Amino acid sequence: MKLHERLRELRSERGLRLKDVAEVADISVPYLSDLERGRTNPSLETLQTLAGAYQITVHDLLEGVEFYGASTEGALPKGLADLISDPTLGPQITPDWVRTLSRIELRGKRPRDKQDWYEIYLHLKRILN
Repeated sequence: MKLHERLRELRSERGLRLKDVAEVADISVPYLSDLERGRTNPSLETLQTLAGAYQITVHDLLEGVEFYGASTEGALPKGLADLISDPTLGPQITPDWVRTLSRIELRGKRPRDKQDWYEIYLHLKRILN
């Protein structure tokens, strides 16, 4: 999901109008409309303001939003970061695999440690090959 879709989803699922959110967030209705249509991107300050208006954290606001660009190892779940930095296992995991694995959740939870991530990697690799 893209950020503008997430912003619209948050507002819609709460049954709010653009005007309602704009008033609480102290931003203009046209600006909020542009954000929800993907015509402009918000600053971090605006994200914090919108999160406050929805009474959620910025992390929760960004939940499920796909971002483009390079991910750093620090942004990866801990066990996956450990797997990638492992001198023996890490080199076989390509950036495409890292991107795929980093999106995996099992029953709403992420694998906990390096071994869990490695087992998932092996299972997926076996299925796809």
